[in-house]
Amino acid sequence: MLLDMIMPGMDGRETFLALQKINPDIKALLASGFSLNGDAQRILDEGVSDFIQKPYGRRDLSRKLAAIIRKDPGAGARADG
Repeated sequence: MLLDMIMPGMDGRETFLALQKINPDIKALLASGFSLNGDAQRILDEGVSDFIQKPYGRRDLSRKLAAIIRKDPGAGARADG
C-alpha cells in the first residue's frame, strides 16, 4: 500500500493503523514531502515498511516497492497479492 502523510479524511498514520487491524501483515510505503522525522518516523516505528521522499520518480517508487515485496517471503504465493 502507498500512503501519504496528509490525506483527506484520515491521515497516513490513521489509515495504516486501521488497515493493520484488518491485516496485521500489511506492507505500506509512506510518501511525504516532509522530511523523515517527527510524525513520519513515528509511523515507521509503528510498522510502515519504508519511506519515500516527494517528489519521487517512477524508478525510485519501483525500487522501494520491489524492496518491500522482497522482504515479504509470502508475497509471491498469495493469490490476492
